[in-house]
Amino acid sequence: MQIWVDADACPKVIKEIIFRAARRVAVKTTLVANQALTIPASPYIESVQVKAGLDVADGYIVQHLAAKDLVVTADIPLAAEAIAKGAYALNPRGEFYDEVNIRQRLSMRNFLDELRNSGVETGGPPPFNQRDREAFANQLDRFLVKHL
Repeated sequence: MQIWVDADACPKVIKEIIFRAARRVAVKTTLVANQALTIPASPYIESVQVKAGLDVADGYIVQHLAAKDLVVTADIPLAAEAIAKGAYALNPRGEFYDEVNIRQRLSMRNFLDELRNSGVETGGPPPFNQRDREAFANQLDRFLVKHL
């Protein structure tokens, strides 16, 4: 099992939680982004810089992940592709995506995209907070205990 992080939009505090977990349980963790990343020195943590472009990092992750891997992402289409390949997907707010809720999220995402494309202001997600950090850390810990 490996952890893949869609690192372009992943909050720094979530990356720090992932780094600590990777070192603690000795699980290979790869951060993928279209910019250079600063990561701690560890045999378990690496970063991959891909070309800039829409969904290039997502494509790299999907191409390289295996069934039972964990993908950390807030990107709904990436989460859907990971689930379709038999992987797990966890968003930085601590919610696991599954076959049921990912269809709902894709439908809502597409609906909101249509609204935005027609000029409607839809707003964004609420600010990231301490509860989100704790929820993510707890879900990641439970996942690692169960799957390692």
